[in-house]
Amino acid sequence: MKENIRNEIIETKKLLRKQVLATILQQFDGKLMGLSQDNRKQKYEKMRENPYSFFRGSAYLFYYDVTDLPFTFHTPEDQPTWLLGDLHFDNISAFQNEQHDIVFDVDDFDEGYFGSYLYDVMRMVVSIRLMSSQHGYNEEDSDAFVERFLDHYIKQLEDFQSGTNDPVQLQFTKTNTNESIKSILVDLEQRQAELNLDSSVNNYDSIQLLMEDDHLISLSTQEKNEFTSVWEDYIDSVTASKKKKRNYYSVKDVMKKAGAGIGSTGLERYYILIEGEHGENIILEAKEARAPIPAYFFPYDEKFWYDHKHQGRRVVHTQQSMHHQADPYLGYFTLQGHDFYVRERSSLTGELKAQDLQDPKSMLETIKTMARITAKIHARADADIENGLMDYHSEEAILKAIQPNQKEFIQQLNLWSKHYQRVVEEDFLLFNEWLDGNSDFYGEK
Repeated sequence: MKENIRNEIIETKKLLRKQVLATILQQFDGKLMGLSQDNRKQKYEKMRENPYSFFRGSAYLFYYDVTDLPFTFHTPEDQPTWLLGDLHFDNISAFQNEQHDIVFDVDDFDEGYFGSYLYDVMRMVVSIRLMSSQHGYNEEDSDAFVERFLDHYIKQLEDFQSGTNDPVQLQFTKTNTNESIKSILVDLEQRQAELNLDSSVNNYDSIQLLMEDDHLISLSTQEKNEFTSVWEDYIDSVTASKKKKRNYYSVKDVMKKAGAGIGSTGLERYYILIEGEHGENIILEAKEARAPIPAYFFPYDEKFWYDHKHQGRRVVHTQQSMHHQADPYLGYFTLQGHDFYVRERSSLTGELKAQDLQDPKSMLETIKTMARITAKIHARADADIENGLMDYHSEEAILKAIQPNQKEFIQQLNLWSKHYQRVVEEDFLLFNEWLDGNSDFYGEK
């Protein structure tokens, strides 16, 4: 009898949570994103690879779970932070910035929004645990990694507050990084030097010749005409201080991109080869932008939406707020009722590989740098004081929430992230059960 009751309780909990998963997936991927069945299959196949991939592709589930939790360390609602909105291990990488410096920084701004800093921190520490588990680290290791992240996040904010560092100027290069991150940056600098010395580079008229990407699709004449008709709007949106002559942005070739990252599946994406000058081969990426996921769970902010009616502009503004040297090609436009943002598609990019995370020392150094970057993007809100969106410094508001009980802050986040890792891993199994039993996606089993 006791065994029957136990089984009933377990099965009931599983059934209810699976229904929550199905409802949220249908609301966001089906109704709000409007993903086709093929796109949903494509996305879910990526998500079912492991718990970390599932976590990356289900940000809406994360916000559904955590936004009503009564955490002690939130900043007041009237002192929000500019959030990345989808901070995790794979959204920080190496690339060439506006001044041609090779840096390590955040690289995905699609979910940028205003809210408590804590949501970025919470999402990051869970991703650290999931990534650590995926690479064979035990729970004790993960505890140390999370503590490392939180400790250096706080220390960096304190350095900003004291004036030891300036969040508007701080960037992470080979001079202030170590281990795997430094190695990636050095390799990119070598590639950069080789490209600068390569006299065989021609001025191309075809994106396909430059990229050799099997996922590029040619546009019909009508599609190309529709695209070029709105390109003037993009040129108008480029920041005046960075803008070049209009013919510099003339479209030489444009193709559509098929396939994308986990969270971006189903969003339209174009690659555009522009005229440039002096034999340059400049490829821009135009990506569709939707309302950010946190917006569906945070209190409605009238001023924010008044300033960011265009979703492409919101993404551009997020990147400009978080990067000291922002992409000079940032801009936005609307095509067939869909908002897009534009950025450079540089060949000089590098990401951490699985082998980079196998060594505990390298993992600790990587997490330390990621913590400092997280503090930097949050404190960069200083720039928005000038733009009228804030009248306070984010690092001061965050530290005011943390410093009176810093030890408890670290303990609470460590304990909670351990709990939520288990939630994600259990949800991952339920998600796979749901997929296997859903004939709409995978046919009869």
